[in-house]
Amino acid sequence: MTGTGLEDGARDQRWRAPSLPKDPTGFSVSAVLACLLIVAATWWVIQAVREAMAARQVESLTVELILYAFGAATIALFGPALKSVAASSRARTASARGDVVAARVQGAAARTWCWYTYGYAAGIALVLLCTLFVIANNVAVGSTFFLLPMITGSFWLVFKAFWTNIYIFIIAQALVLLWGLAIAIARLLPGAPAQPIRLIATAYTDLFRALPAIITIYLVGFGLSLAGVPIVKDFSPEWFAILALTLTYGAYVSEVYRAGIESVHWSQTAAARSLGLSYIQTLRFVVVPQAVRRVIPPLLNDFISLQKDTALVNVIGVIDAFNQAKIIASNKFNLSPVATVALLFIVITIPQTRFVDRLLDRERRRTQAGG
Repeated sequence: MTGTGLEDGARDQRWRAPSLPKDPTGFSVSAVLACLLIVAATWWVIQAVREAMAARQVESLTVELILYAFGAATIALFGPALKSVAASSRARTASARGDVVAARVQGAAARTWCWYTYGYAAGIALVLLCTLFVIANNVAVGSTFFLLPMITGSFWLVFKAFWTNIYIFIIAQALVLLWGLAIAIARLLPGAPAQPIRLIATAYTDLFRALPAIITIYLVGFGLSLAGVPIVKDFSPEWFAILALTLTYGAYVSEVYRAGIESVHWSQTAAARSLGLSYIQTLRFVVVPQAVRRVIPPLLNDFISLQKDTALVNVIGVIDAFNQAKIIASNKFNLSPVATVALLFIVITIPQTRFVDRLLDRERRRTQAGG
């Protein structure tokens, strides 16, 4: 029994003994090799770009400066890689003297600096691949999509037509907000007498969520005028587009509203009704204000999609930015004007996307703090 107890005690001591961390030297060396590979690839791509420019007889001091500045910037990758090597050396020294804590700390620092190196190296590699794509086939890709004289020459025509897109999505956005809320309230009306209204609202939502936006725009833009429907038959193409987008996105936004309204706890409604408020007053003063605050981020996501779908209105003859760019591209046999349209949409969309991310992050922090 005594021998067994001593063996158990020794085994426990062995299990409790701290183990030395793995040597991160190999990881650090691989980071240095990755830096060498990326820097070599960068200067090779720079030389390829210069040769392509020479073949096209293009001389640009600005482009040359950008290329060399980018090449010089990639050398900064050696910073985190060498810091990783230094931390690995300190980790080996700490392991040699039996300082487990210092070895673990320095090993973790070495791996962190390695991941910095790998992350930025991956970003640079992606930029290099995109550059190779642009200069592929004797710069055929670049001259087809990014021909600078074509972009500058057609920019103002495309930009003026882009205001049609802005006009359409601003008015459609305001109408969608009201129409979507009306549909959401119709779907949530209580009681048996409201059953037909709920069914109609549900059918509308299912129908327009199932239809592609381009089909709705086509049917509304041509069908209503051909059928001679009173009032709407004399709409301009822009207003047909606004009507079609309102019908389409009203279905999506109504579901966002409905989710927000249903997320408000039932006790809020019960308290409001107990104070004598009618159902409509309860929605107006208690439920809807809380619901709207909760659904602002998803609403903004829908509106980002709405403003991009304004490019579909060209199917009914609206001279928007995309239609204008197509006309220029078909005359010049070059797609650079269409790339200008893409750039304009990117410029107005990405800031809104980041704004939505900030709202979502703020709402998450508020919810966590409340929890």
